[in-house]
Amino acid sequence: FYFLDGPPYTSGYIHLGTAWNKVLKDIIIKYLTMKGFCVRAQPGWDMHGLPIEVLTEKKLGFKSKKDIEKFGMDRFIEECKSLALKNLEIMEGQFRRLGVFMDWSNPYRTIDPEYMESEWYTFKVAWDKNLIYRDLRVVHWCRRCETALAEHEIEYVELEDPSIYVKFRVVGEEDTYILIWTTTPWTLPANLAVLAHPDLEYYKVEVTVNGHREYYWILKERLKEVMDEIGISSYNVIDKKLGREIEGIKYMHPLLEEYPRQKEFDEKYPNAHRIVLGPFVRTTEGTGFVHIAPGHGQEDWQIGKQYNLPIYCPVGEDGAFTEGEWKGIFVKKADKYIIERLKRKGLLLYSGKILHRYPTCWRCKSPLLFRATEQWFLAVSKIKNRIIECDKRDVEWVPSWVRKRYHDGVENVGDWVISRQRFWNTPVPIWVCKKCGAVEVIGSIKELREKSKQKLPEKIDLHRPTVDNIILGCPKCGGEMHRVRDVLDVWFDSAICAWASFGYPNTKKKLDLFPADLIIEGQDQVLKWFYAQQVLGVVVFDKIPYKKVVMHGFVLDAAGSKMSKSLGNIVMPEEVIEKYGADTLRLYLVTVVSPWEDIRFKWDDVKDIYNALNILWNVHLMAKTYMELDKFDPSKFDESYFEKHALIEDRWIISRTNSVIESVERYLDKCNFAKAGRELIRFVVEDLSRWYGKIIRWRLWIESDDPVKNVAYYTLYKVFKMIIPLVAIFTPFIGEKIYQNIIRKLDPNMPESVFYMDWPKIGPIDRELEEKMDIAREITSAVGAARSKAKIKMRWPVREVVVESEDKIVAEALDTFMELLKRTLNTKKITIGKIERKYIVKPLMNKLGPKYKSHAGKIASKLSKMNGAKVRETLNKEGKLEIDINGQKFVVEPEDVAIEIQFKEGYEGAEFSRGVVVITTILDKELLGEGYARDIVRRVQQMRKEMDLQIEEYINVYISTSNELIDMLRPHLDYISGETRAKKIAFGKTKGYTKKWKIDRYEVEIGVERLE
Repeated sequence: FYFLDGPPYTSGYIHLGTAWNKVLKDIIIKYLTMKGFCVRAQPGWDMHGLPIEVLTEKKLGFKSKKDIEKFGMDRFIEECKSLALKNLEIMEGQFRRLGVFMDWSNPYRTIDPEYMESEWYTFKVAWDKNLIYRDLRVVHWCRRCETALAEHEIEYVELEDPSIYVKFRVVGEEDTYILIWTTTPWTLPANLAVLAHPDLEYYKVEVTVNGHREYYWILKERLKEVMDEIGISSYNVIDKKLGREIEGIKYMHPLLEEYPRQKEFDEKYPNAHRIVLGPFVRTTEGTGFVHIAPGHGQEDWQIGKQYNLPIYCPVGEDGAFTEGEWKGIFVKKADKYIIERLKRKGLLLYSGKILHRYPTCWRCKSPLLFRATEQWFLAVSKIKNRIIECDKRDVEWVPSWVRKRYHDGVENVGDWVISRQRFWNTPVPIWVCKKCGAVEVIGSIKELREKSKQKLPEKIDLHRPTVDNIILGCPKCGGEMHRVRDVLDVWFDSAICAWASFGYPNTKKKLDLFPADLIIEGQDQVLKWFYAQQVLGVVVFDKIPYKKVVMHGFVLDAAGSKMSKSLGNIVMPEEVIEKYGADTLRLYLVTVVSPWEDIRFKWDDVKDIYNALNILWNVHLMAKTYMELDKFDPSKFDESYFEKHALIEDRWIISRTNSVIESVERYLDKCNFAKAGRELIRFVVEDLSRWYGKIIRWRLWIESDDPVKNVAYYTLYKVFKMIIPLVAIFTPFIGEKIYQNIIRKLDPNMPESVFYMDWPKIGPIDRELEEKMDIAREITSAVGAARSKAKIKMRWPVREVVVESEDKIVAEALDTFMELLKRTLNTKKITIGKIERKYIVKPLMNKLGPKYKSHAGKIASKLSKMNGAKVRETLNKEGKLEIDINGQKFVVEPEDVAIEIQFKEGYEGAEFSRGVVVITTILDKELLGEGYARDIVRRVQQMRKEMDLQIEEYINVYISTSNELIDMLRPHLDYISGETRAKKIAFGKTKGYTKKWKIDRYEVEIGVERLE
């Protein structure tokens, strides 16, 4: 089984999202290994790129790219490598602390020469297929990192920017203007056209501004909103034209004097400073005219190409103007100067602020600029249809709805800008001849050696500056070929890991496993790593490099906000581990939500998981303690012994164990980790501990070598042996500990570790028996509710429990579990019958009030007088009740009322899903005596605990109390002795460890004497 680990950046300590991701992977790896698969579980590390460079700059105190150049590229790259390796060590330790099993000694690392060589090979395949080209295009540009970024490297945040309306003066028409709106005043110096939509209608309106008449062209749909915003209340429409009718109208550039190059463009390019046509007009914002700067927008660039306009970009790599009035000033800082100049020229109609989504650098978080630069591109446009076709045919998405989101993204994505102007990345393997311009693309180290003019060492570092200094001989003119200075997008690194991790193409034989069977990553990778892999997989192999992809969500704070240090809401994995342990964190992350949902981290939810694991630990301790006490040896028992002696509850728990294995297996096969984990928790807490552990406890106290006790041990052992592999894949530490404490301790021939066990085979499942036990447990809960109403503790026996139900299976369940239920319900008798009762309707004013306001009181009054049984029947049947008050109809729903059952004196009851349970509430002397005996047992057991007595130690018990209570206790001395391991019970003066108790209305002094 080929599991492909998406490589995390070696950028430092892991966060909760990284932990969640690795735990999901670990569970599936452990599961499949136990199922018998040979799982390729090679960890990956993404060690290049801005994630490492930015951290290194921070460490060195650098503010810009120039600081790196001053420091020295070679030294900086060594610092990057050192930091990446150090962080790898830290992160590996954290993953190990989480119990993650991977082949840690054999990772793939994107900085290794074999890996980088595979990257060059991939690049050359793309080149040979004419999918790589160089072009002057507008790209996202980070002025702090001074590099181009691809669409998948952009993070959008809410930022405040200027919002201005500007007048462009129409040439040849006095006082006539085209109105444009922009949030980037700094792009106005590069304006070369104004865009209108050919099929939309534009108005020419007459206005009066400061006593002066002017004429504005504006889109019909935007007229009122724009006029309201700029504060013009009176205007007249004097002309109407479609966009195509005003194409070619010439205007005067608003900053012509400030940017003299615009005069050259005006003379040289016929379409410069005119209205042009295109589809990129929104009717919900702006003026209907879009200012076009081909050097500062991707759509602008398209229009510029269409109308043969220059791709003018007067902005440098550092984000400052390179010419004109504001040369040397950072463009965003220049906004205020540009606005002020427009105002002085009388061309500014309105200036305000807008909060909008704006692209920022994914690593340094700086706002990005749109800037025209020469870059290397991968022509995704040529293969995107093939990508979608292969994905539809070959890939299973979990959840399935992500596929549509993915395809929509692929259809809308542009060509991939794969070059970066940085240092710590895989160098672009292109050499260009200085003399004739010939281009050579290198696809391997072997090819590099063959074509190099220098003799290269045996081991070659493919990083900068080493490769920058390798000169090739030009095959065309014999001149020198030098490598272009660009490096590859870091996403190109990770996108090839499905084959580069094998060292392909140098180790083609190992690629038999390709494509990967499964990948698991967060939702932010849908149009990042998932996408980049598909692009390059189709380029190299004409296939998708994975068969199944699971997407998981993000970990947010309790309010649903992103965690960050700046907000002070971040919780680190080690905080949770320190407080509750790694197993708790693992199980919490896996079960709190379905994988594809976001987690809202809450400490209370973590504590719930911790409590559940404590319950597992305690039930294991119970089994371990009693088994050791009685020297239980599982080798002395077998299935025939079980079949002969097992009680009905033993058969039930084995069936339930098989059911849980079946459910967990089914959910894991679908990668529904949450449901699998919840099934396991529910079984451990509800079935094994709170039910089975409780109902067999009396059997473990039997002194003799009784089959009833032995078969309980055998059943517990069998259950733990079956369930422990499931426990271990979710919570490896507690799983291993329980395995060693019970399974391996009792059978040294078992494998050395739980992780060497096979996944348990699903045995027989008795669904009818399980259904009947569910009914028995429901009846138990209902009896508990009835006792609570009657204020009768569970330790006090009741004379009779009456079950009323028309469901045949209820009678069958009672018959099957009669003895078990009598013991568990602490009753002398269970019968099927009916006890007289009535139903009382209790209107809930907190529900009726908000719903019906002034009518609520009358509705409540009427409801209180209605026949409760009929109201209950109608609500159960119809889901609502219609009542009439003075001819007005009102609808009452089940949540608007509480319906209480009222029984005749001497009885109390409660409902369950299949009927009603009733208990007798009169306690005679016999029942009271039995109840008090149980109370005495409880106190003695507590005192044994306080004395640190071992379970097997015997005691003497001394009781001093009233004669009345003594008379009631005497018939139950054998019971008290058996439950407390007392050799002697004496009434009168107390000895040993003594304590006074108040039991009901009686003062009781108990003495416990340890026997040597």
